[in-house]
Amino acid sequence: MIKLIAVDLDGTLLDDNKNIHPSFWEIHKKLTLQGVIFVAASGRQYYKLLEQFEPIKDEIVFLAENGTYVVYKGEELFVNDLDLNDAHYFIKKGRGVKGTDLILCGKHSAWVENNYEPFIEDASRYYRRLNIVDDLTEVKDKVLKITFWDHDNAEFNSYPHFKEYENKFKIAVAGDVWLDITHSTAGKGNAIKKLQEIFGISHNETLIFGDYLNDLDMMSEGYHSYAMKNAHPKILEISRFVTRCDNNNNGVAETIKELFNLNS
Repeated sequence: MIKLIAVDLDGTLLDDNKNIHPSFWEIHKKLTLQGVIFVAASGRQYYKLLEQFEPIKDEIVFLAENGTYVVYKGEELFVNDLDLNDAHYFIKKGRGVKGTDLILCGKHSAWVENNYEPFIEDASRYYRRLNIVDDLTEVKDKVLKITFWDHDNAEFNSYPHFKEYENKFKIAVAGDVWLDITHSTAGKGNAIKKLQEIFGISHNETLIFGDYLNDLDMMSEGYHSYAMKNAHPKILEISRFVTRCDNNNNGVAETIKELFNLNS
C-alpha cells in the first residue's frame, strides 16, 4: 500500500506553463482521506511553494530547495545548509563563469547581485522572496544552496566548472538553465529518507515522480519510481516505471488515479 507520494514540480506536476491541473485538488482530497502523505519535492523556494499550494498548505509536506529545507504544517522538520565559507567560495568562483547569474538561496529569502531583467523575471517564477544586493557575501542568512542561472545550458556550460567538487558537495543540474550547489548530504533523496523515518513509511510504500537530473537521487527511494514520459534520458534509465502521459497531459494525476483506482 502506498502511503507517501513525492512529486517534483517543474516538468512533472506542472505543465510547461507552470500550472497545476485542476483535477489535482480533488485527487489530493481523496488521497488525504486514505491517509496518504503528499510531498511537493522541488528546487523551488519554500515561500513560492506555499503560494502554489495555498489551498492545502497545511496538509502537505514542502520539500523545498532540493531537499535542504523541509516543512510540514508550518513546522520546520529539518534544514541542511551550506557552510558559510563554502558558500562564499562558490559565489566568488561563480562570478567568473561566463554566461551565468548567481542566486544565494537563503532560509528567509533569495538574494541576487544582478538586476538583468530576463534573469529577474525568470527567477521570480521560482522565488517568491527575491532581493537585490550589492554583494552576496555580505548577506546575513542561512544558506540553503547556491544556484546558477545559465544563459546557455547548465548541463554543458556551468556544470563543467563545478564537476570537480562532486566528491565534497552536491552539484545538481536542476533544469536547462539551472545548476544547484548544496551540502554533500543534501538532495531530494536524503530528504525523502528522513521523511520515511519520521512518518514510519517504508521504501515499498513510497511513490515518486520526477523528470530531471536533480531528481536522480530521489528516484531510488521509492519502489514505485515513475519517470515522466518527458523525462531526461538518465531519469528514464533509472526509474522502474514511466508515466503514459507527459507533464502537459496530466501524467502525474492520471498515474495516481490508476494506482489508487480513483477513476470512478
